[in-house]
Amino acid sequence: MTTYRMEDGTIVKTENAILDWKEGRDWNGNNWISRATGSQWEHETLYRTRKARYWIEHTTQWQGRQPHAEFVSEHEAVRWLLTNEHNDLPEDLEHLRAEIEE
Repeated sequence: MTTYRMEDGTIVKTENAILDWKEGRDWNGNNWISRATGSQWEHETLYRTRKARYWIEHTTQWQGRQPHAEFVSEHEAVRWLLTNEHNDLPEDLEHLRAEIEE
C-alpha cells in the first residue's frame, strides 16, 4: 500500500481506491512490454477515488527512480483504459467512449 501527495496537496492511498486497473502487457519475444508506457521497466496503474477522481500511479524498476502519481482527466482515464484493453468502462466514463474511440 502506497501513499502519494498530489500536486494539489491531496493525499491519495492505493488501499483507499475503490477501483483499480493494471496496465495491459504484450510479450515481444523477450520481455513483457507495458501498453501504457511502451517499456519493460516502467509501469502504470489507474485508480478511482471515492470522490470519482482518477489518478495514475507511475512505478519503475529503474534503480534510483521513485514512484509518483498524478490526477488525470476523465478523458485521459478513458484513453488509458481503452489502450490497456479494459473495454468495460465505469458507468461514469461510458458517455466519453464515442468521443475517444473510432
